[in-house]
Amino acid sequence: MTSPDLPGPEDVADALRSGVAPSSLVDGDPTAPPAGGSSVGDQGGTEGVLTDAAASPAEAAAAGVTVRSAGGALLMPRDTALEALRADGVAEKLAQKDPTLWGPDAATLAGTRLGWLDVVETGRALLPQLQALAAELAGEGVDRVVLAGMGGSSLAPEVICKTYDRPLVTLDSTDPAQVRAALSLGVAADLERTVVVVSSKSGGTVETDSHRRAARAAFEAAGVDASRRIVVVTDPGSPLAATAEEEGVRALFLADPDIGGRYSALSAFGLVPSALAGVDVASLLDDAEAVLPSLSDDDGPGLVLGAVLGGGAVAGRDKLVLAGAGAHGFGDWAEQLIAESTGKQGRGILPVVVEGPDAPGTEPAADVHLCVLGGEVPQVGTAVAGPLGAQFVVWEYATAVAGRVLGIDPFDQPNVQESKDNTGAILGGDAPAQLPVLFSESGIEVSATGDLLAGVDSLAGALDALLHAVPERGYLAVMAYLDRAAEGRAAGLRALLAGRLAHPVTFGWAPRFLHSTGQFHKGGPQVGAFLQVTAAVQEDLEVPGKPYTFGTLQAAQYDGDLRALASRDRPVLRLHLADRAAGLDALLTAARGRS
Repeated sequence: MTSPDLPGPEDVADALRSGVAPSSLVDGDPTAPPAGGSSVGDQGGTEGVLTDAAASPAEAAAAGVTVRSAGGALLMPRDTALEALRADGVAEKLAQKDPTLWGPDAATLAGTRLGWLDVVETGRALLPQLQALAAELAGEGVDRVVLAGMGGSSLAPEVICKTYDRPLVTLDSTDPAQVRAALSLGVAADLERTVVVVSSKSGGTVETDSHRRAARAAFEAAGVDASRRIVVVTDPGSPLAATAEEEGVRALFLADPDIGGRYSALSAFGLVPSALAGVDVASLLDDAEAVLPSLSDDDGPGLVLGAVLGGGAVAGRDKLVLAGAGAHGFGDWAEQLIAESTGKQGRGILPVVVEGPDAPGTEPAADVHLCVLGGEVPQVGTAVAGPLGAQFVVWEYATAVAGRVLGIDPFDQPNVQESKDNTGAILGGDAPAQLPVLFSESGIEVSATGDLLAGVDSLAGALDALLHAVPERGYLAVMAYLDRAAEGRAAGLRALLAGRLAHPVTFGWAPRFLHSTGQFHKGGPQVGAFLQVTAAVQEDLEVPGKPYTFGTLQAAQYDGDLRALASRDRPVLRLHLADRAAGLDALLTAARGRS
């Protein structure tokens, strides 16, 4: 419990939003600790912030998972949140799957979204079938696993396989070249050793349905029995389940319908592709099981992490900078979990995945909460470490807790559907948003919403204008509709632009970000500025059985998202690479700025 002489949470929040150190709200020497307390040095306009020795310990630990936080700007709102959570018995209620924790409006949905708390039991039931299938495929010479899935259906398996150093080809793109390469179209030798896992909770995800169609056609063209090389993971009763039974597949895994996609890391969606890729998924479940008893503990790492995430955001630190220190893509998984769960009703926590603890964008700022994954605790921030399986559980639990602190429903995603609907309407014949090309330079066609580029006639000037359009307490989002495998260097745009901007910069590969930070872009605080990077299709690819191609689908997705952002009067700069190679080179050069 915090000292009664310290400012309350509303005072702390107002101070931080104004860039004022909360310590200035305390009478007397702002660096002197209260009785029995200690002083914690801080940065970014919060030097000398006080903490209370009677407050909760700065570290929480269980089953090898540690959560450590430092800096009064975080510890004070964390402890305020913890006090309320403990008073309401949230730890025990959540562990018992109480759906009323997020209010009456959220209770019905929450009642069907808490199955992840039983994931160890349901996951272990899959192990015999998974082990048998993996052995059968290996005996047939199948050693290449392609995962076709979006959002929660692909991010966790990708992290798991990277962590365990097992090969997995993730197909979560509509870029024709990336789809062609992932499915080894025309390369019969590769297809003969390939199994495709088609993974979709709803069973109606347009990207995954398109991938399934292309995979089946590719197997048939190569003379490979598609029904022996496609594995499906979906919810009972979904359209995909019906299609799998009708067409025939090697195996159909029906997932627990009471687990939402982004909370499904240790469900069939995470376990099936990972096991087929050669991961010992039983060990993941062992690690998860070890941390489960701590979920009902008022001092457990899950509750404490949720309190510091939610409390920090309420106090103004709503940009969660995730800096990996040896983590294999864990930040990308956590990004989707947090952004899609919290970014709604004009509030939320924006995850910002950066390249490392010293990357551009990790500098202290009044709206930033730096979280180091697997490293040392920052002077002002949090460090989280522990076994992967246990961390999955802790972060899912913490995100649900943070949702309660923020006063939102962490299980819905209303604005993800908005962009899907826009895409569907454009594919159905609606005219896309009109965004005329203003000028071209170095193989790049430049367009923008509103008067963002008034008086601008150069690529460098366009980027400058976008950086200046980021509002106070805002952020810049880079959204790349490119080939993630062949054009991976585009990810370097994040660090280059972050080095020039005193605000957080995120980077997302499309369309996967639409299932992640895309929810926050539309549902969270409307303080974003956006860079869309699109490109000419050099060789398109048919979506079998559909009246559109992958290139058409990709264009409908970036036009649909533009429509959603423009309807909110957000500044959007679109850079279309008419010449993909030369254009990307020019863009990276321009992003470095004037020397």
